[in-house]
Amino acid sequence: MLETLTVKDFAIVGEAEIAFGTGMTAVTGETGAGKSLLVDALLLLSGQRADSAVVRNGCERAELAASFALAAAPATRAWLKAEDFDDGDLCQLRRVIRAEGASRAWINGRPATLTQLQALAATLIEIHGQHEHQALLDRARQLDLLDAFGAHAEQRAQVAALALRWRELDASIRVIGGGDDHSERIALLEHQLGELDTHALTPTELDVLSDTHKRLANAGQLLQGSEAVADLLDGDSEFAALRAVARAQNELNRLAQLDPGLAAPCELLAAAAIQLGEAHSAIARYRDGLEIDPERFAEAEAQITKLHELARKYRVPAADLKNHAEAVRVELADLRGAGAKLAAAQRERDHVQAEYVKAAAALSKKRAAAAVRLDQDVTALMAELGMAGGTFTTEIAPSANVTPDPQGAERVEFLVSANPGQPPRALRKVASGGELSRISLAIEVAALGLDDVDTMVFDEVDSGIGGAVAEVVGRKLRQLGHKRQVLCVTHLPQVAAQAHAQLCVTKTANGAATDVAIEPLDTAARRDEIARMLGGVKITRETLAHAQQMLDAARAR
Repeated sequence: MLETLTVKDFAIVGEAEIAFGTGMTAVTGETGAGKSLLVDALLLLSGQRADSAVVRNGCERAELAASFALAAAPATRAWLKAEDFDDGDLCQLRRVIRAEGASRAWINGRPATLTQLQALAATLIEIHGQHEHQALLDRARQLDLLDAFGAHAEQRAQVAALALRWRELDASIRVIGGGDDHSERIALLEHQLGELDTHALTPTELDVLSDTHKRLANAGQLLQGSEAVADLLDGDSEFAALRAVARAQNELNRLAQLDPGLAAPCELLAAAAIQLGEAHSAIARYRDGLEIDPERFAEAEAQITKLHELARKYRVPAADLKNHAEAVRVELADLRGAGAKLAAAQRERDHVQAEYVKAAAALSKKRAAAAVRLDQDVTALMAELGMAGGTFTTEIAPSANVTPDPQGAERVEFLVSANPGQPPRALRKVASGGELSRISLAIEVAALGLDDVDTMVFDEVDSGIGGAVAEVVGRKLRQLGHKRQVLCVTHLPQVAAQAHAQLCVTKTANGAATDVAIEPLDTAARRDEIARMLGGVKITRETLAHAQQMLDAARAR
């Protein structure tokens, strides 16, 4: 149940905190005062997308928060626990929308996505907009409503799961079977695997090949360069490094006999001579081992060229060709063993189809029974809503789909006859907007309170009606308020008078800014507000008396 709603810098509301109680609460006020802002705030807290237009002019951000009691909300508790948002007996939603358009949301103080807000809100609150009757014109929505009315959620979920499983198996069978090119695909994969097994290298092998190719490509330069370095170290020239170091050693050793302090440099020169000798030996061995081998170079060149061709052909890096070969090997094995897999998948698909037929037939039977009850309830409500003699009929026809359908084996369409003697016509073809509004309202009222959502919000769903019809609508909402929390934005005194509590929305302007106040009304204030809704500009004693009579009559029920 919704306990509090807090808004700050939202549209034309500076700051407001509204407390809600049980039963039916009416939200009233002058036209244009901002009554629907409460609904807009709840929609945003339910995950509706927002833009910067909802931020109060001149402010950095709009802040919205709502607190729900979870005493009678097992579905909400289960969702919160599954998503790790659970935090005691309260659920707190918060959302901030910044002036530049960015938005953030929290559930019980933890960051949440809009998808998570939407999933959670579906268990907390149900919002009916003033144009919702347009949605009832859609045949898929009509089927959903019939299933909600008949409490078919479990059966429909079973049918949908079986249909989706059948489609998965059917798609798998087409893949396994490979269609007409099954043998051609096997032949192609065998050719690819042979080619890859012949030429593909591991990353390490590819590195070795690249190094070999580079050395062979530069063999002449390496041979000439190593020869030159060897001569610099120990060649015929008197400037060769080893000869120069030897001369330096002899001279330094002679000087060290004169001054022992030169012993350390003597040792360093000796070590340098050893290092230079080892370097000369290593370079000489490298030089002697080098050979210019055009044939081996051509082989390495051809092997690298082939690897690059395969990389382009299979659209993978050359270093990944071995991995690609393994993937081809797995697919080939699957195709070669497809016969057994195909037979098993076909057997499972046939079994799923048989289960689907049974489940769909059971759902069809329940839908037929629910349609009879819905027709009776809506026809009776149409009479109460000023359409005596009108009838409502749910037409059930087989689905055009020849394969298992997640929605079941049939489609429905709502037919109505607004007046006695008129043939039933599709709801979407009803000409009068007023008739459509009342018929749609009758359908909604018939299906109200069938789910476990504890809070229901109605945003001027009574538009287009008035008089005795409006009073009937108010009574229905009040009855619903005995088992659900009902919030109703209305401009009709007949509906507002039926509420257990009432909030009044007023708008004020001081020339520089506009602000909205939302206040609960006590008994006297409710009478005055109902009188205003009845009498317009001038409120007479008779109008006040009439308003009091309406309130007294509602409380007496």
